[in-house]
Amino acid sequence: MGSNRVALREPQQDRSRVTRAKLLESAVSCLAELGWSGATVAVVAEHAGMSRGATQHYFPTRADLLTAALEHMAEVRLAEIRTEAARLPVGSALRLAPTRDVVGLLMRLYTGPLFRAALQVWAAAAASEALRELVVPLEARLGREAHRAAIELLGADESAPGVREAVQATLDLARGLGLADTLTDDSRRRDRIIAQWAAMLDAVLASCCQSPADRSR
Repeated sequence: MGSNRVALREPQQDRSRVTRAKLLESAVSCLAELGWSGATVAVVAEHAGMSRGATQHYFPTRADLLTAALEHMAEVRLAEIRTEAARLPVGSALRLAPTRDVVGLLMRLYTGPLFRAALQVWAAAAASEALRELVVPLEARLGREAHRAAIELLGADESAPGVREAVQATLDLARGLGLADTLTDDSRRRDRIIAQWAAMLDAVLASCCQSPADRSR
């Protein structure tokens, strides 16, 4: 009898997880398309093909729903970093991946629906201290993960002068280019910038890898 109850409970838990994930994905889509103020519980529920009452069974308030959506967004973006990093081609003996591919990976983190949704949240957080307290730690975590992945893929020595700043500048550039891409298709210009920035980053990394005696020559 007990085993039957467990067997029934597991499919129910699976359905709950699927439904919850569907609601969170709908919330992210609504944030990207309609902005913070437009992503109401009723709108998210309709987008997910559910009733408002069923949605509130999982997320009783709008704050509960959108807070969970922010955490979901951060987790998905972190997963994207790991997935994209695993797909990069192998580089030289000193590098896990070619510099241009690593820079391209970082740029891709700041384009697409997830980033557009994040921008909507950032704009709302600028005017809301409570929301800002939720958003800042999540974005900081994402930034740390992206920075760590870049260091590892480049095979770079972060203790060398200038390396940490060069990688951080790459992330800052990626955010700026991602912002430009929300207004117009900026892919052609972005490709040229990626190539140029990768060459500059290669030069920085090569210089940092030299011994002090080599640099003084």
